[in-house]
Amino acid sequence: MRFPFLLYLFLLIGVDQVWAQEEEKKLELRPDLHFRTFWMSTSYPGLDFKEDYALGMSLNLGGKIKYRENWTFHAGYRMFANVWSSQIWDPDPISSQSNRYETGLFDLLNPKDRFFGRLETLSLEYSQEKFGLKIGRMGINSDWVNAQDGRLAPTAVEGGYAWFQPDKRWKFGIWGVGRMNIRGSKAWLNPGETVGIYPQGRNASGKPADYFQNTTSKTLMILEVDRSLNEGAKVHFSATMAQNLFSTYWLAFDKNRKGDIGSFFYGIQAGFQHGLGKGGNPNSELRYKDPEDLNYSVSGRLGWSSSRWLTHFSLTHVGGKGRWLSPREWGKDAWYTFIPRERNEGFSTVHAWVGYGEYRFQKVPMQIYVHAGIHRLADENDPASNKYNFPSYFQWNLGWNYRTAKVKNLSFHLILMSKQPLRAENLSINQIYNKVELLHINGIINWRWN
Repeated sequence: MRFPFLLYLFLLIGVDQVWAQEEEKKLELRPDLHFRTFWMSTSYPGLDFKEDYALGMSLNLGGKIKYRENWTFHAGYRMFANVWSSQIWDPDPISSQSNRYETGLFDLLNPKDRFFGRLETLSLEYSQEKFGLKIGRMGINSDWVNAQDGRLAPTAVEGGYAWFQPDKRWKFGIWGVGRMNIRGSKAWLNPGETVGIYPQGRNASGKPADYFQNTTSKTLMILEVDRSLNEGAKVHFSATMAQNLFSTYWLAFDKNRKGDIGSFFYGIQAGFQHGLGKGGNPNSELRYKDPEDLNYSVSGRLGWSSSRWLTHFSLTHVGGKGRWLSPREWGKDAWYTFIPRERNEGFSTVHAWVGYGEYRFQKVPMQIYVHAGIHRLADENDPASNKYNFPSYFQWNLGWNYRTAKVKNLSFHLILMSKQPLRAENLSINQIYNKVELLHINGIINWRWN
């Protein structure tokens, strides 16, 4: 039933140029096409672990129909293809662990499926100057639930979003989510059903966690408040409430001050998290979050930018009782110290220091950048404090990004990533594979027409 609808939609795109010639256009149709090619490989130089690679492609075919200035209908169907890969669905023969990176390009619930699709977007939006409402399937970009667009497709949600902006200084928003289509899956699931599709780690007693398909959480609510201040300053607040799991409260202040030699900027973030209900399951061996957990975090950043350079230094501290948890299926970390391809979720304590430098070429639309960070985590031998048995590590990312001027919205992106343990001696096999002493390569071609 989906394909005839899309065929009809794309036939309408062909007459878009004709409609564009009307002087008073009430109905406007715009295509929304997105093509991505993603090469990924993971190796362990000097070690005998299984090395994997995958070349994936995705194509989203869709469009937006806008009626007058207020109504917008958006639909899009995305197709996925595993063009070429190693046997990423087979576990590593030494550690017996499953592949963590390349499988995320496709369907984690069925990694052998080489061709599949999903109805990714289907929404209706009404908006005015100070108010808007959107219902259906759509993208999301909140602090702890976001697109995490680092694979072939972003995470999407099904529900509603309403916002109110009484003036230029204030904006209020609220999300109500009933189902999610996470990155790395074609299925639409309620929030509890998505938890555990990614590796589950250990429960607090040290046994393999088993909360996948044993977690109950029907809805997800997110409240957001933004306030613009004078002289380039702003305040942001959010509350992310996952029914029967947890609540995370987030407050951030950022300021940008322009000077003669560029712009100086700084920011501070503070977070608080506690468990809700039964933590997903009344059985302590199956639950996701301990209802008694009380966690906090503080993160800061100081930086400088000019027409050619962008550089900043960030730090984060996480502490409190129990583990700070946020499902990896739902998005990347909101901390300033987040570096792509790794997260610091699942620990009772974290101390992270991260530096970033980027150089932008003036005559060529190209940037090169480097991330470098030290992440001191809770003791990996304490499962109640370290969910994933993850050692403290050093990570660096070297990146190259080129956006061609000849084809609009066509970009090429290369990332080289390495993670090394801060203490290499006495690490077990399971503390190395998928975690440290690895070299990870991403090559991405991205094109969008909308």
